[in-house]
Amino acid sequence: MKSRLHAHVGTIRQLEILLAVHDKGSINEAAKALFLTQPTVSIQMKKLTDAIGAPLYNYANRQLVFTDIGLELVKTAVEVLDSFARLDMSLGNIKDFKSGTLRLAVVTTSKYFIPHLLGPFCEQYPNIDIQLKIGNREQTIERLKKGVDDFYVFSHPPVDMDTESIEILRNPLVAIAHEDHPIAKVKNLTLKDLSAEPFLMREKGSGTRYAIEEFLKQHNAKLNVKMTIESNEAIKHSVMSKLGISILSAHTLTYGGQSGLARLPVKELPINSHWFFVWSKSKRPTLLAAKFLAHIETNGRALLQQEMIKTGISYNQTNK
Repeated sequence: MKSRLHAHVGTIRQLEILLAVHDKGSINEAAKALFLTQPTVSIQMKKLTDAIGAPLYNYANRQLVFTDIGLELVKTAVEVLDSFARLDMSLGNIKDFKSGTLRLAVVTTSKYFIPHLLGPFCEQYPNIDIQLKIGNREQTIERLKKGVDDFYVFSHPPVDMDTESIEILRNPLVAIAHEDHPIAKVKNLTLKDLSAEPFLMREKGSGTRYAIEEFLKQHNAKLNVKMTIESNEAIKHSVMSKLGISILSAHTLTYGGQSGLARLPVKELPINSHWFFVWSKSKRPTLLAAKFLAHIETNGRALLQQEMIKTGISYNQTNK
């Protein structure tokens, strides 16, 4: 017998509300985003829960946490709403892309260059909507597992998931110190010279930390980690406050500013990684997603490389 779940799973509006609750992380914030009252959102979520016959989320330490069943419904809601979005675009003027939503989830450091990809695309299709989620590597992997977004940006894509990817940009990681730090006056440094200095490290789950730890394993080296910080900007300001040295993406320095900082000429650096656009093989791309991927593979990649060269990030740089 065919499943009749679709007959009582809820309305399209309920699925929209479900996604808002999931993305915003609370009933109250979802209500604000949808211009609804909080009781209205709560009632619709209760109706949807009753239809499914199991809790969609629970509360832990006042945090709204989705259950496995809730996450499965979120995944299906995205697919259903994407289907309607494709239908909406098909019924309109498909060639002009006068409607549609592009969903991107990117790791924190990539936020500095992503606008340079989106800008020209949005100029070409000014009526589309963009949803951009920024998090660390661990958070972005979780979104990839749920299949919520069209594309994901990593410097080290997960290898244990059924995905496709394209390389779009170099992501050199460089060592930095306060410009008045004694080590900044040394012309020829090695990784060993950094080992005694207080080191400021990104948090667990960060792509930058992942790259540094893999690099240290390869060189059988250790750093004197004194602080763990969850923000590139906070690390830069900590270095400027002479709290220690660090290793960050050159993009962070170029676009986020580097006043008061010095790049250290370390023999084994930079750590040469790359940025990748990643998408799930199991998720059918929307028409808009397919158009954006074509933009990346043609104009987007070339525009980014030109921009990076302008800002001083060399594409021929290798480990010394």
